[in-house]
Amino acid sequence: MKLKLNTLIDFIKQNPGLSSKEIYDKNFGDLISYATLKRLLQNLESDNLIEVTGKGKATRYFVSRAYEVLYEVNVSDYFKFEIDDRKIKDRFNYALMPEILKNIHLFDTEELNFLNNLQNKYTKKITTLSPTLYNKEMERLAIDLSWKSSQIEGNTYSLLETERLFKDKQTATGKTKDEAVMLLNHKEAIEFIVENTDYINPIELRSIEDIHSILIRELGVDRNIRVRSVGISGTNYRPIENDFQIKETMTELCGLINSKINVFEKAFLALIMISYIQPFNDGNKRTARIISNAILMNNNYCPISYRTVDSIEYKKAMLIFYEQNNISAIKKIFIEQFNFAVDTYF
Repeated sequence: MKLKLNTLIDFIKQNPGLSSKEIYDKNFGDLISYATLKRLLQNLESDNLIEVTGKGKATRYFVSRAYEVLYEVNVSDYFKFEIDDRKIKDRFNYALMPEILKNIHLFDTEELNFLNNLQNKYTKKITTLSPTLYNKEMERLAIDLSWKSSQIEGNTYSLLETERLFKDKQTATGKTKDEAVMLLNHKEAIEFIVENTDYINPIELRSIEDIHSILIRELGVDRNIRVRSVGISGTNYRPIENDFQIKETMTELCGLINSKINVFEKAFLALIMISYIQPFNDGNKRTARIISNAILMNNNYCPISYRTVDSIEYKKAMLIFYEQNNISAIKKIFIEQFNFAVDTYF
């Protein structure tokens, strides 16, 4: 059925405004019954992947804006175009949260089944661990997360050097003080959410600002919501500039996260939207990864280290979301890294 739904969506995208009978006669008459087609159209409509206008014989079908968020983007093909040649959404999309993300499921049934099975595996694993072993595994994950999250932001410490810094307080030769501070701040932020798992339940702007303050301590970065515009390397997308609008939008994001029932959706929304809004002068993606993990841990879900993700691929996935509001690439990374975390730790 998934293949048929994708085929049907692609056809509607290429042929907008057709009736169900026209869709059936033009492309699907030899493949499925008309009743099956109608049922598939109803499924797509209920999932907010298509929009329907008119009634009765005047009913017409169009691909929805939600589909633009969910369809699979070929990352290699997308970046064949240089920054100034890509057709992008270059300003913050104020309709994204209230009109699209609020009303759709970010993971399809197959993806959720996969993630839920992994979570069940994690739950069984940790029930067999003593508190000492659990804390040891959490320490290992914290080292990996601190290292990779910092590496994504340009930190040049190796994983071994990061472990030595944390365990032996030994800085790496030839590295800057800021690199060590960035890593140690990650460690402190992770320890904070481990010790205060309910700190982000419900999530509020204040709690996000507090985590950010830990992550940027002694790095010469302004605390709290920025009051000036920022640019993002590698893209012509420009985030919100007005601090009042940033606060409003962040409050809206907190409300959206709190309204979602599914834990994976909550964590994923934090990961992508804090990065997209860019509420701070620096440290936005770092904050997003820690907050996302805090949501997972608050609900006794396995945290994610991102240890095996390629930093460039992560940045590309986020650029696609900034420029197209499409989640497919970064969602793939989220799922893969949750899988890695469950299989590797605890």
